[in-house]
Amino acid sequence: MRTGEPLPAVGDVLASLATGLWRYDAAAGLVTLDAEAARLVGLPAEPTTLTDAGIRARFHPVDWNEVDGVVQLALAEGTIAEVRMRIMDAHGRVVRMVRSRSKPSIDPGTGEYELVGTLQEVTEPSAAAARSPITGDWRRSREAFLLDAGRALAEARSTEEVLRVAAGLSMPGFSPDGLAVFGAEGDRLTVIGHHGHKPGDEGPFTHMSLDTDYPAAEVVRTGRAVYLSSPEEYRGRYPVSWPLAAPFGRRSWAFLPLTVAGRTMGAWMAGFKHPVTFTPDERSVLTTVARMLAQALSRAGAAETERELTDGLQRSMLPTLGPQIPGMTVAARYVPTGGGLQVGGDWYDMIQLPGGTSRTKSGGGRFALTIGDVQGHDVRAAGLMGQLRIALRAYAAEGHRPDAVLSRASRFLYGMTYGDNDADQRFATCLYVEVDPATGTLEIARAGHPDPAIRTADRTVLMRPTAGGMPLGIDPDADYPTTRLVLEPGETMLICTDGLIETGGHDLDTGWRRLRRILEEHDGDMEELADALVQAVHGPSSHHATGPLTDRREDDIAVLLLCRVGEGCGCGDTVTVRPTVRRTALTVAQAEHERVAVARQQLRELLHDWSSAEQVDSAVLLVSEMLTNVLVHTDTDALLVAEVTGDHDSPNGTGGTGERRMRVEVTDASDDLPHKRHPGELASSGRGLVLMEILADAWGVDPRGEGKSIWFELYEEPAKEDEEDEGD
Repeated sequence: MRTGEPLPAVGDVLASLATGLWRYDAAAGLVTLDAEAARLVGLPAEPTTLTDAGIRARFHPVDWNEVDGVVQLALAEGTIAEVRMRIMDAHGRVVRMVRSRSKPSIDPGTGEYELVGTLQEVTEPSAAAARSPITGDWRRSREAFLLDAGRALAEARSTEEVLRVAAGLSMPGFSPDGLAVFGAEGDRLTVIGHHGHKPGDEGPFTHMSLDTDYPAAEVVRTGRAVYLSSPEEYRGRYPVSWPLAAPFGRRSWAFLPLTVAGRTMGAWMAGFKHPVTFTPDERSVLTTVARMLAQALSRAGAAETERELTDGLQRSMLPTLGPQIPGMTVAARYVPTGGGLQVGGDWYDMIQLPGGTSRTKSGGGRFALTIGDVQGHDVRAAGLMGQLRIALRAYAAEGHRPDAVLSRASRFLYGMTYGDNDADQRFATCLYVEVDPATGTLEIARAGHPDPAIRTADRTVLMRPTAGGMPLGIDPDADYPTTRLVLEPGETMLICTDGLIETGGHDLDTGWRRLRRILEEHDGDMEELADALVQAVHGPSSHHATGPLTDRREDDIAVLLLCRVGEGCGCGDTVTVRPTVRRTALTVAQAEHERVAVARQQLRELLHDWSSAEQVDSAVLLVSEMLTNVLVHTDTDALLVAEVTGDHDSPNGTGGTGERRMRVEVTDASDDLPHKRHPGELASSGRGLVLMEILADAWGVDPRGEGKSIWFELYEEPAKEDEEDEGD
């Protein structure tokens, strides 16, 4: 070639030097070879394009497995990736040894890397030199170490746990004795954690400027690793920061970038007390560990951020209970479901109401308890829950009655979810209870929510059916009737969301039976009782008490307990003698014939430990007759009051002072007194007083000014089994 003539084409020069040219696109998974490169890998000497699998088949599998580590090392250090590889024929024989040299680069659009390099045949070294036993053992140890390290880091769930795993890594042949993980906040270097140093050693390196002449700062700035094999090299390259590193007495250092998705989030420092030359194999191991460490720290940071977010949402949306109420005790629990977002649509609240007849200096006036569940378990449910809770507080603070509070809340939620976008319509169940501590009066309005349960002073648990309407947010004009109950001294009310009832594959029936046992048997105060209820659902024992449904449904849990302090409640000193009176009351309106069945169930719950099952059946039959007569023969509502007096453990018999007695009374506003009749065989009515005469131990009809009261009494008899035993 004469002076001044143009240079030959690059391809011609490479071909004359028996050097092939190739290009690898990781995103597409394709390798493009020129004619010389194709010849060197055993293909016809013509340009061609192969897939990953196609090119892999031309190389020895051991050599191919080392390619990724070499490329990643070159990417981290910004250097050339060089590797020797054996070319195999179709029969698995080595035909030649080639050397590949390439320059990797990252595509900013896809995040994948691209390689452009050369391929040249080289002389194959002897088998002993190429694969000595020491090299083979070291590589096997390295692969085992990386597998263990990857698994341990993948399982770490917090930054602290990631750092603990990193400190415990024992690298084959060159384990560091000191580690430090640096992060970046703005233009400052921070220390995330360290190992092998004394507390306080990190002080000079915290909040160091990224412009400082310090290896970790340079790594964060450039994204390239820094290896320092000796103190002399460290002092020569970083004279300003060397005085900070000298007191630790180390001989070699490696500073590697912590990179995730092409962004350098920090640096990892590994310090050694013995000299390390940082061979390509050692740098490859360190680079791989740094890559895994960066991924683990990124996952842990995201998880911690999510936990902080959900904890903050939970703290802000679920209030602490208000001041102590004279004569009453309140306890509450909220338990988010185990998976996904740790806050959902369940909530509870305690609201101090304005005015009231029993307000004291200690804040013991009327207050309201509310509990509810917004449909769904996601961020939108949590947001709606917070807004609905605030709306309920506002309506209650205005002095509205319970029915008006729920009506306004339903209209509010309807307006929020049934607007222009109907794709995500939501509703909410809610129970609102207005409480007068002085009298124990409860005024309850219910919107599609489970009914409350009452535990009497003698540990009898009664479901209290209350009138209710549709869930909030479905009908903006819905009405919510109010039910009035009285919480007697020593009684406890439980209100909860359906998560407490149905979690674990239970339906409403089996779930309530599970809770009933806890309420009946627990003797502690309200806080201990709340813990026991949650433990029954989420504790270890709950896994052995699954419900009848095939799926184990999980849901958020919200629980509120209200106790009117008195003998038997467990809020004060240990109770040795239980009260001997239990009572229930129920109103059956003319238009609510279905509540006759509710009354029968209430009476059975009241008599749950009555000795004679026949007497219980008799009482239920008589109550059904009495209520039906009021609904059929009068135009008024019926008030049922049932009461059990006496000690269950006292001797049985009639007329004794220690016997148990039930008294059931039905009152109505009609002045027409019932008359005893003698119905024929085919008559459909007229048997009520006849049954009363036969089944009751005592009965009567008492005029009550405007209206009358029909009552009967039964005295507890021994169970049938006991009588048979005595006869034997």
